[in-house]
Amino acid sequence: MSEPFHAGRVFRPKPGATTAAGIVFVILIGLGVWQLQRLTWKENLIAERHDRSTAEAIEVPGPGADLGELDFRHAKATGRFDHGHEMFLAARSLNGNPGYHVVTPFKLADGRTLLIDRGWIPLERKDAAKRAEGQVEGEVTIDGLLRLQRAKNWLEPDNQPRDNLWFWVDLPAMAAYLKLGPDQVTPFYLEAGKAPNPGGFPIGGQSRTELPNDHLQYALTWFSFAVTLAVIWFLYHWKKPEQKAAAKTAAAGRRS
Repeated sequence: MSEPFHAGRVFRPKPGATTAAGIVFVILIGLGVWQLQRLTWKENLIAERHDRSTAEAIEVPGPGADLGELDFRHAKATGRFDHGHEMFLAARSLNGNPGYHVVTPFKLADGRTLLIDRGWIPLERKDAAKRAEGQVEGEVTIDGLLRLQRAKNWLEPDNQPRDNLWFWVDLPAMAAYLKLGPDQVTPFYLEAGKAPNPGGFPIGGQSRTELPNDHLQYALTWFSFAVTLAVIWFLYHWKKPEQKAAAKTAAAGRRS
């Protein structure tokens, strides 16, 4: 008959190991709690984007609008395209195909210029003559999502205005490229919706409103590490007397 698992065992934690394990345990729990906080933040952000992008379209706001309420807001704008000053966002793909996003100045009735990301074109359609049908003339109304300029990602290359090659939307730099003053360009731009353009290009509806949300998995991972550490710490210090005696003898031998 086998002896009980706890037979003859004693629990005597070592101060040094306990202190080290305790510090790591607190750090792991803290990381798990932080990820839960991030989870709440991300869920609120996703809900906010969904509400703004699916709400009834507003007119493009005038000067002095609260910019904090505009990012991903469904909006519509009426004006005229300036196709002669297209700009190109590089390194954009659609279904695995490389291409550009076409950013076109759009003259509003109040005299301001709104930059519009009209959507994706393949590399071979960069020349406007190869998508002439999509160069809409006259006054039109465009539907889409308002976007605020974001900070440059450290992985993104620098924009190359001299070559009209852009990797991220830099509104002040684009205004300078167009020889417009800061007050002449809106402090936001618009990503065109899914309405098809004549001739099929550019292809709109490229806004990415969904966000990855893996914070719950990350939190569970950190908490599982903490539990594993606690179990290992407990089992390490819960030994039979003979095991402790052997450990002391081995330690004494190493010191001699």
